[in-house]
Amino acid sequence: MDVSKGTGGQAVPSIKQLNAQGPFRPLKNKLMLFGQFVGDWDIVEAKSLQEDGSWKSSKGELHSGWILGGTAVQDIWKSTGNGTEDTGGTTIHFYDSESDCWNSVWISPNQATIRGFVGKKKGKEIVLESRETNKKFMKWIFYELGDNSFKWRAEYTRDSGENWTVTEKMTIRRQRKNRG
Repeated sequence: MDVSKGTGGQAVPSIKQLNAQGPFRPLKNKLMLFGQFVGDWDIVEAKSLQEDGSWKSSKGELHSGWILGGTAVQDIWKSTGNGTEDTGGTTIHFYDSESDCWNSVWISPNQATIRGFVGKKKGKEIVLESRETNKKFMKWIFYELGDNSFKWRAEYTRDSGENWTVTEKMTIRRQRKNRG
């Protein structure tokens, strides 16, 4: 076990112990909803809606892995565009067996944002729903799910779901080195 001594002299686990080798066995089937994304991915195309109505394009990477004894999945989103690189942020997804839903927390220091979501599978999509403090409802949707690719989009509404606007969309492919 990789430990160091805390201020009180007690052993403190290393950050390396955050990682896990795979899903927590008793919940493996439920955990695979987000476990299917574990690995390294290329964001082949990302588009963000700008205030003027135009779309800004970029590319990037997504890296996802098991953490906390295999009870959660963490991903790191990184975009590259115009010769710059931006670690957009990280999401931690964990399953709540009591509600049969997923809780997800997005953290982006660059955007000074922390956003919570509750999600589940709806038909062939995974839908995460959030309500921001400014009464703007948001959804993150994973769709066209395949073993080696999927699409993702962000939508928001300001009228309690009557009308939705797509604000971001991505096409994502598993990196070749990770393909079976």
